[in-house]
Amino acid sequence: MTTSRDDQLRFKPGWRFLFSHPAHFLSFGFGAGLVPKSPGTAGTLVAFPLYWYLAPRLTDAMFLLVLIWAFAFGVWVCDITGKALGVADYGGIVWDEIVAFLLVLFFTPEGLVWQLLAFSLFRFFDIVKPQPIRHFDQTWHGGLGVMFDDILAAGYTLFCLAVIKSVLV
Repeated sequence: MTTSRDDQLRFKPGWRFLFSHPAHFLSFGFGAGLVPKSPGTAGTLVAFPLYWYLAPRLTDAMFLLVLIWAFAFGVWVCDITGKALGVADYGGIVWDEIVAFLLVLFFTPEGLVWQLLAFSLFRFFDIVKPQPIRHFDQTWHGGLGVMFDDILAAGYTLFCLAVIKSVLV
């Protein structure tokens, strides 16, 4: 018999947990990770207003530097939160979705239709976890493991968007 990740939780996180440490607040996507159903989707949605706010205010180089920082910082905060919960990749930890989808939005063609397509593709790859995403999700643990599989899902998403765009243009 196998146990799910949630069966290993030390406690069910709530608002008190979220505000008990800045790492929890960030790793839970400012509260999006507390959504009872589909917290990963809620976390991915958080990336939209962040992108819409940051993209016009930063140069491309600055945006990429922010993404690199957000990934590196995410490894640290997700590790702290995973250890506090007793589950490295608890579903409510959604900083990985936010950072990976910000990367996707950065390279997505302009327009809401492209962004919605990118959202759908990213959620598909993040949920289904085709290889090698599944391999890394199952074998890499801690903060790096939490963050890395979503970067791979972002790569799959961007590849599909590039193929679709090349067919349409």
